[in-house]
Amino acid sequence: MSGQDSGNEAATGASLHWRALESLYASAPVNSLFASRLEIPGEGLARIVFDVDQSVFHAAGAAHGTIYFKMLDDAAFYAANTLVTDRFLLTTSFNLHFSRPIRGGRVTAEGNWISGRRRVLVGEARIIDEEGEELGRGTGTFMRSQIPLSGLPGYVVPNNS
Repeated sequence: MSGQDSGNEAATGASLHWRALESLYASAPVNSLFASRLEIPGEGLARIVFDVDQSVFHAAGAAHGTIYFKMLDDAAFYAANTLVTDRFLLTTSFNLHFSRPIRGGRVTAEGNWISGRRRVLVGEARIIDEEGEELGRGTGTFMRSQIPLSGLPGYVVPNNS
């Protein structure tokens, strides 16, 4: 089943959780700084589409490394958090590999859950440009926090009607 619910089938508990995670992403104050949107197509998967412009460039005319980290960490994090419905995850480590400079335009960070379901989860992500060329990749570890998702104002579970 895809992350998009058809009008003819009732939303599953998992897909309601995914929509609530998308709402959580959109509500985070830091994300108002970026032209980006999170899509969760299925369990263990996340996709974040970013429009990169000169406002995030370093002095040599390409996206600063912090932008790579933001995109890769978020995509891997949300892919992992699709498997955890009660707690907010925290990034405990993240490794980055830069392949090519991002000179602007629309890029996509594709995140995948790799392993772990209990205390520590592992996820990976890659950034691709509009032609499908890989620009960077990363792997992170995420652990369950003491923060309940249901207590976060941006985590809004859609009405299942």
